[in-house]
Amino acid sequence: MNLLAFWFLALVCIGVEVLGLVIGRQDVHYAGALATAGVVAVHLLLVRRNGGTA
Repeated sequence: MNLLAFWFLALVCIGVEVLGLVIGRQDVHYAGALATAGVVAVHLLLVRRNGGTA
């Protein structure tokens, strides 16, 4: 995963989190938080597999 894809996915997920807070829906907020954690985890696993380079 290149850095552009990582940041795009992370920002979309963070946007979902904020949207959930704005509209007052905790389930949407939690879904965004879990999606963000998943994007970060996959990115870190791919970086580790590639020997430390994104």
